[in-house]
Amino acid sequence: MLARVKPTVGLPLCVDDQGRWKPGRTYHYVDAAYARAVERAGGAAVYLPPRADARELVRHVDALLVPGGDDLLPPRPYPAHVRFEPVPPQQLEFDSALLAVALARGIPVLGICYGMQLLALARGGALHYDVPSDVADALEHRLGPDGRHAVRVEPGSLLAKLTGAGEFRVSSRHHQAVSEPGRGLRVSARAHDGVVEAIESRAGAFAVGVQWHPESQGDAESEALFRAFVAAAEPGQKRKTTRARKSAAKRAV
Repeated sequence: MLARVKPTVGLPLCVDDQGRWKPGRTYHYVDAAYARAVERAGGAAVYLPPRADARELVRHVDALLVPGGDDLLPPRPYPAHVRFEPVPPQQLEFDSALLAVALARGIPVLGICYGMQLLALARGGALHYDVPSDVADALEHRLGPDGRHAVRVEPGSLLAKLTGAGEFRVSSRHHQAVSEPGRGLRVSARAHDGVVEAIESRAGAFAVGVQWHPESQGDAESEALFRAFVAAAEPGQKRKTTRARKSAAKRAV
């Protein structure tokens, strides 16, 4: 019998251009928890270092996972006390190109934290560039590595279907968030202060963004999210979906 082929999930690497490890050097890095979460869900993570041919790279993977990263810079000045750690320009350009090609190809996309924000911007959405400045009565969203708060899941959403939960607790380490999800996307979860915590595609291919870090939470909801993402990337899944839709249409006639 032929061995089962695992779906390949492209995972772009972050760029350190600030000499955080050794002065004068540029490093590529990513938390290993992302690859482990993909592998637990039955996929194979493939690291994608920034380079010019994003289209060619996306052609060789079954799905794209855009991980957390640094800050996206606002188009207007913010108060002096608000500090930004900008994502390096070459990383932003590369991630944006990967995401554009993946969405055009219709392969599954999962955006986490910065990746969710980039997904919203790719569809013409908007951001809160600093939640404390932009959202009245906002909760604290920078809770450290072990801090969590509750999110309410929208009934009828894909997130509600795959987690089976109306509310659960998530990690929170951000000060930026999505304010408008963009074309073809809907809000699927919010914090109790109204801050958007998850977005998803209204129809078509799997495209989900979450503001928390499911790769390291180790709970049932996070594992269900990764399983659904990897399952959507199974070779032949698109053909199966197309056949199912045609069959349903025939039965309806």
